[in-house]
Amino acid sequence: MSPLDIKLIRDFGRLWAQGLAIALVMAVGVMTLVLGVGALRALTETRAIYYERYEFADLFANVTRAPNSVVDRIAAISGVAVAEGRIFRSAVLDIDGLEEPASGFVLSLPDRSEALLNRLFLVAGHLPGTTNRSEVVISGAFAEANRLEPGDTLSATIGGNKRTLAITGVVLSPEFIYSVAPGDIIPDDRRFGVIWMRYAAAAASYDMSGAFNAISVKLAAGANEIDVIDRIDAILDPYGGTGAFGRSLQSSHAYLQSEISALTAMNFILPPMFLAIAAFLVNMTLARLIALEREQIGLLKALGYTSGAVAWHYMKLSILIAFAGIIIGWIAGAVLSRGMAAVYAEFFKFPFLFFQDRPDVFAISGAAALLAAVLGSIQAVRATLSLSAAVAMAPPAPPRYRRFILDRWGISKIMPQGLTMALRNMVRTPVRALLTVLGVSLSTALLVAGLFTGDSMDHLIDVTFFQADRQQASLAFATPVDAGGLASVGRLAGVMAVEPTRALAVTYRFGPRSKQSALIGKLETTDLSRVIDVNLEPVRLPEYGVALSEMLAEILGVQVGDTIEVDIRDGRQRTLTLPVSQIIKQFMGLAGYMEITALNRALGEGAVANGADLMFDTRQTSSLYQTVKQTPAIASLTLQRSTLASFRATMGESLGISRLVYVVLAVIIVFGVVYNSMRIQLSERARELASLRVLGFTRGEVSGILFTELGLLTLVAIPLGCVLGYWLAFGMAEGMKSELFRFPVVVFRSTYVSAALVVLAATVGSALVVKRRVDRLDMVEVLKTRD
Repeated sequence: MSPLDIKLIRDFGRLWAQGLAIALVMAVGVMTLVLGVGALRALTETRAIYYERYEFADLFANVTRAPNSVVDRIAAISGVAVAEGRIFRSAVLDIDGLEEPASGFVLSLPDRSEALLNRLFLVAGHLPGTTNRSEVVISGAFAEANRLEPGDTLSATIGGNKRTLAITGVVLSPEFIYSVAPGDIIPDDRRFGVIWMRYAAAAASYDMSGAFNAISVKLAAGANEIDVIDRIDAILDPYGGTGAFGRSLQSSHAYLQSEISALTAMNFILPPMFLAIAAFLVNMTLARLIALEREQIGLLKALGYTSGAVAWHYMKLSILIAFAGIIIGWIAGAVLSRGMAAVYAEFFKFPFLFFQDRPDVFAISGAAALLAAVLGSIQAVRATLSLSAAVAMAPPAPPRYRRFILDRWGISKIMPQGLTMALRNMVRTPVRALLTVLGVSLSTALLVAGLFTGDSMDHLIDVTFFQADRQQASLAFATPVDAGGLASVGRLAGVMAVEPTRALAVTYRFGPRSKQSALIGKLETTDLSRVIDVNLEPVRLPEYGVALSEMLAEILGVQVGDTIEVDIRDGRQRTLTLPVSQIIKQFMGLAGYMEITALNRALGEGAVANGADLMFDTRQTSSLYQTVKQTPAIASLTLQRSTLASFRATMGESLGISRLVYVVLAVIIVFGVVYNSMRIQLSERARELASLRVLGFTRGEVSGILFTELGLLTLVAIPLGCVLGYWLAFGMAEGMKSELFRFPVVVFRSTYVSAALVVLAATVGSALVVKRRVDRLDMVEVLKTRD
């Protein structure tokens, strides 16, 4: 081992605390990269394998009713590999122990064979038999939430008749990885489930013998999805086709893809931030070490070591620190990525998890950390190249002192001595002070950005559940109803107010652009379910024309005043030409809105609705629920309080974990920055501080000089970090934006206060660690004069 390597080991042992602080910051950068990429790959690859093994369809289409022979016509389309028709309807479910009615989908399975597409993964039991038409299998999440097992029964209103169904099995489906009831935004497995029964049983229940109302299609390799969709629509239009669509509009896939996009965005934000901070800490530490070892550098050069050899020696110290951070980051990332992937698999109801620790992600993260260490050390190491042996061995030129600006103004005379000394040192070392402020501000920014998601969700809850959708319940009808049907709803037990709605599946077209979405009809002015813009103002729907959400308008490239075509996909294939009268900024979904009377008039129909929003007397809740369960015309009932409870429970757990993670990461940054900054100050000012002790200053007074400077820098850094945190939150929101969600950039004052308190606490903790070294200063050793 060479003498320089022996010195390297000694330096690393002597600087272990500073090196560990830097290594921890670097480890977090490595860990977040390994964690993010590992979880992302596990999620995408598990999805891909699940889709492939269980033949998840590429295209979907719904019709009013079509003969089974149409399936063969679609299968014959060029580019179609497999086509399979089925029955897909809604049902109201009556679950033991659940007072309110649940809702669900009923899907058919082939009578004599396994499904060709969207095949089921059997968790328990067996598939329904072909002789007993009451046998069904149910979705796993629904079964778990309601403690249902094979052998149990449940009641359901199917095709206008209430039936008792025998559960033969529990299954998972690639079509319902993320199962959400129509109109909901979060899974409620207690109140929504999916039921599969044999085709003969479903056809008899819904009077669909020899016919289907939904079809799934698998594309051949190289097929053009748009062309196939157009040809499917041409075949299904005479049968009331509502428009074929791809996976991107399939609700389960869309929600899963939204989560993958958000995870991808985070992988581009967090790791570079931590590695950049680690780079600047390496620079600070090496620069001070080289300044303190000028004489040793000169002696090494005088003994024949080249400038390159000396520079490489100090570069190796930064690389050694980087390796420590890489090892820690690899271990933590490998463990946490598996845990995070398992959480995703459970949340998204995958039957298995495909996870591999691939060497490339470890190699990339390690290379990124090494690059950060090298870049951080280059500037400091360059100083060793320019030093000649004679200059290096000579004492450094004494610092040039000038009157402080506050001295010239006479203000320093009335200031405490400790504050004056702290301000003078900050002015004389502006680069280090600026870097310390930057590091602490970045930790504050990370905390603000990490905690903002909770504020954003609280704002979404307030807007969605208390300002926009203020109804207690929403009904969906099995078939559209007229004014008489709405009047009947108003006469249900306990109902105090009813507002009609009409939701239609449509395709918006503007020039070459098109988008499948929904057109929603509401009263011009509503009190229960209102359209709210981002300024929290209720939108008055126009008497003529259509109001589009901002995201939909951006996709179509339209502005107010443009005229668009709206293809109504309700089975009768009508097209409306409407002006865009308003563009509304909203946080969730893509939709267009019309005043319901104007919508019905444009369609040449009377007072028609396919849904209703309700307010009811809670004292008659039980009677209302029983009536809904026994009314075949009602396809589903959505309760706002249940949806809100599910939303809070689901998001509360994940937000609690993410907040804890961000707090830990921010504390690591603060400790790394503050500890290294104070250790460098201590090494630079040890002689000065020891002299003060000799002059009669107490340990507390000497420490107070360092702490005062740190306090001033922290007080400057926190407001800056709050501003940076807001813009970081804005960047995160933009990165996570999708057609399903746009996170509002809302940061409450309490979040800024919490971030500031965490940073202050971490700063104080770091300072107390350094204070022990100040208290143990060897005044005799420090005050020795260099020869």
